[in-house]
Amino acid sequence: MELRQIQYFIEVAKREHVTEAAHALHVAQSAVSRQIFNLEEELGVSLFFREGRNVRLTPIGEMFLKQMEQAVKLIDNAVSEIEEQLDPEKGTIRVGFPSSLAAYTLPTAISAFRELHPEVKFKLNQSSYANLIEGVVKGDFNLALLGPVPKKEQKIKGRTLFTEKIVALLPQSHPLAQKRVLMLNDLREDSFVLFPKGFILREIIVNACAQLGFEPQVPFEGEDIDAIKGLVSAGLGVTLIPEITLIDGVPRSTVKIPITEPEVNRTVGVIIPTERELLPTEKLFFEFLGDFFSILDRYKH
Repeated sequence: MELRQIQYFIEVAKREHVTEAAHALHVAQSAVSRQIFNLEEELGVSLFFREGRNVRLTPIGEMFLKQMEQAVKLIDNAVSEIEEQLDPEKGTIRVGFPSSLAAYTLPTAISAFRELHPEVKFKLNQSSYANLIEGVVKGDFNLALLGPVPKKEQKIKGRTLFTEKIVALLPQSHPLAQKRVLMLNDLREDSFVLFPKGFILREIIVNACAQLGFEPQVPFEGEDIDAIKGLVSAGLGVTLIPEITLIDGVPRSTVKIPITEPEVNRTVGVIIPTERELLPTEKLFFEFLGDFFSILDRYKH
């Protein structure tokens, strides 16, 4: 079954006349008749009653028409979407991101990008670090913002956009809440509120503590930044989180304090696949991210 046969069939069914359908399609009547005959032969049924020069759909033909009209719409939509994706100013960008970049980093970048390219659409996928890498490898999306930028993963490549500090968040009632700066070792005896095992931000913090010879005690866990902030706000422990997640202010009853010895930070960047080409709009956004955060970094300094 060919698309041309379906198009001829729909036109004949609509006009109930082979000659008129041929005129509308700008082809010979014999070509239309032959394609309809071939289609009926392939299906093994008659789609039309022949009534002189006119034709009329059989009951099976009416059912087939409904299905084929839907199929053609799907094909037309797919072609339109491909054409749109090839237009850098009208494509759709599918991008993954973790919760730590959801409140400020990604929305700020998208907002600035859409000021320049207002017709571009975004489809967003929030997930964990490992799932974001897997999503880019598998093709669920072609870009993901994440931190830290992976260096040894196969089938992806990363571009670092900026480096951010990780700071301590303490309840206001904490004995060290008045200090201007904390050494990480100061928190050795505290209860920590962290992401569950397997989350990259937990690994960063556990590794930093390991440099000083201790393992943080973690009686409470949260699966996103807001949950962790809430648990600290409730006085259930201390945490270390990216400073950018506190850009709109610290939660009630908490204080933010810089960490030294060691300083804890992470790179933040964007990853793309090595085995697939980015679509034109995706390329536009990828290049924009590098320029945008470079300008922001210069402004901060």
